[in-house]
Amino acid sequence: MTPTGSLLIATDLRKAYGPTTALDGAEFSIHPGEVVAVMGPSGSGKSTLLHCLAGIVPPDSGSIIYNGREMATMSDTERSALRRSEFGFVFQFGQLVPELTCVENVALPLRLNGTSRKEAEKTALGWMQRLEVDDLARKRPGEISGGQGQRVAVSRALVTSPRVLFADEPTGALDSLNGERVMELLTEAARSTNAAVVLVTHEARVAAYSDREIVVRDGKSRDMERVV
Repeated sequence: MTPTGSLLIATDLRKAYGPTTALDGAEFSIHPGEVVAVMGPSGSGKSTLLHCLAGIVPPDSGSIIYNGREMATMSDTERSALRRSEFGFVFQFGQLVPELTCVENVALPLRLNGTSRKEAEKTALGWMQRLEVDDLARKRPGEISGGQGQRVAVSRALVTSPRVLFADEPTGALDSLNGERVMELLTEAARSTNAAVVLVTHEARVAAYSDREIVVRDGKSRDMERVV
C-alpha cells in the first residue's frame, strides 16, 4: 500500500553486484519534513538503498517514485538535475574541495546551477551562519577541524534548499561531542525548510534524531515503530 503524502517511495527494490545480493525486496517511504534513519550492520544494503533512492545507482527491479514520478522513466539528464537542485548529500568524510575556500565549497552547487558568484556566496554565508561556521568562510578545508568541516558540508548540502537530504554516516568520522552537534544542527536546519532527511547510520545515538527507523538486514527492510 502506498503511504499517503509520501515524497519518496520505493517498493520491492532488488539489486545485485555479480553473485552478491545487496537489496532483496527492500521498501522505503518518507514524507516532507520527516527524518528517517536507515540502520543495519555493515554490508546489510543500507548504503545501496540510499544510492538507489538518490538515483545514483539504478535498481535491478522494483519501483522508486519521487514526487509522483517513477524515477526509472527519467532520463540521465533529469536525474542529474534532481541531484543538483532537489537532492542534497552529506557523506562521512565531507568530501569538500581542498582547493576552494569553505564559502566557495558551500556555494558550489549554486554556481553549478548558474547562480552568480556574489549571490551564491551570499546564500552560502547565510547557511554557514545557521550551521555556526560562517567565521570559517575564507579558510580552506585543510585549515579546519573535522567537526567544522562536516558542518560546512551540511551547509553545502542545504544551500539549494533541497527537498530531500541524503546523509550517509554523517558523523562516522567524528567524536561523540562533534557528532551530536552536527546532528542537532543538521536536523534543525532541515526541518526549518521542511526537507525530508534519509539518514544512513549504524549508531543508535544518531538514529535517535530521526522520527522513524528502517532496519535493513540481508537486503530486506523492516519499518520500526518509534516508542515514545
